[in-house]
Amino acid sequence: MALLIKNGEIITADSRYFADIYVEDETISQIGHNLDVPANTEVIDAEGKYVFPGFIDPHVHIYLPFMGTFSKDTHTTGSQAALMGGTTTFIEMCAASRFDDTKEAYELWKSKAEGNSACDYSFHIGISKFDDETESQLREIVADGISSFKIFLAYKGFFGVDDEEMYKALALAKELGVIVTAHCENGEIIERLQEKLLSEGKTGPEWHEPSRPVSVEADGVNHFASFLENTGAKGYVVHLSNKMALEAAMRAKARGVDISIEAVIPHLMLDSDYAEQENFEGAKYIMSPPLRAKENQAALWAGLEHGFIDTVGTDHAPFDFKGQKDMGIDDFSKIPNGIPAIEDRVTMLYTYGVSRGNLDIHDFVSVASTKAAKLFNLFPRKGTIAVGSDADIVIFDPNHKEVLTHANQTMNLDYRGFEGFEIDGKPEVVTVRGQIAVKDGKFVGDPSRGKFLRRKTSK
Repeated sequence: MALLIKNGEIITADSRYFADIYVEDETISQIGHNLDVPANTEVIDAEGKYVFPGFIDPHVHIYLPFMGTFSKDTHTTGSQAALMGGTTTFIEMCAASRFDDTKEAYELWKSKAEGNSACDYSFHIGISKFDDETESQLREIVADGISSFKIFLAYKGFFGVDDEEMYKALALAKELGVIVTAHCENGEIIERLQEKLLSEGKTGPEWHEPSRPVSVEADGVNHFASFLENTGAKGYVVHLSNKMALEAAMRAKARGVDISIEAVIPHLMLDSDYAEQENFEGAKYIMSPPLRAKENQAALWAGLEHGFIDTVGTDHAPFDFKGQKDMGIDDFSKIPNGIPAIEDRVTMLYTYGVSRGNLDIHDFVSVASTKAAKLFNLFPRKGTIAVGSDADIVIFDPNHKEVLTHANQTMNLDYRGFEGFEIDGKPEVVTVRGQIAVKDGKFVGDPSRGKFLRRKTSK
């Protein structure tokens, strides 16, 4: 397998230049001009296009049993949608409940992806309980190539851990050199607020956000940070949604806590008005933490522009509006949480960050690819364009114009989270380890090409 990409402008997190790229045996073997390549090499002319490293989504749910139902995307549909949007690697949350066996859940999630993913993948292993058996299993899972845990401070009694379990999980992570990702909300307050609102007859989706206000998330970030500080573990706040929570994380950083911050594209682009639409339409936009008042978006964008926020993911969790979201038509607490976004993250971030905003194009590459690769021990195999790196490459047409609609999406569900948004630019060609997966807006790759990425720990 040999491929030559000519005349493109290569843009990484720290460099920008014109050069050709020669790909051989799944990796980048030469970068330069007038490269000496075999006569039968396939050639792609990228003149007028940007050439980015493959993008990495550090937070997705593909297989997800949740709230009495299952997410709609399979690894087949989800991975192809990812590639259509320029994402060549994702890290999936293995979200087992406290009623599940941790090792069995890990093997189940792996089996769902194996042979069914078109792009490369790894996992964050969920910890929903912590006892001697769980600890032993986590050690085995880390030895198998998983270098990140996931804990929930919310969803009491199902996903959520108590303080003793969190402390022990973080202590183990510190010992093993594993980073711990955390959903940071105060689960106790959420439960009490939900009970209060429902008892008052406030059952619609517009009451989801008031049941999980910004103070509840900020409290969760503070709580997580204090445990990181006292265990010495390395932490990562997922889907941080508001100014108060960002300030809490920044205070922790300022006092030396090893904490990184993830924003997700729904919180950057959608506000609480979407979840307050009439006739239950707002249910399409229920996620946790919730969409926030619009003024919080300015804080998140500023956090990206100034380097306070490290990554942009999706928290992709696709549930149909009809037949799934409407399970909560009489009780907002029963609406399956999630907004589909895996296909739209890169184009939305480029359009409203770089093309129409103030996000530097190098910072765009960093938050959408390189920093995730570094935090989760995939760099420099992933997250950059360099000799020896995997040939995950996105040839991006910055002049493309399109309006996003449900009719033209690849994601497998009955609505689009960013319906009607304009985009400036789109991936034209996407490769996975040197093989063309997307060309001219169509998936043309091997639907089973994706590899499970075993990652080393920081020890």
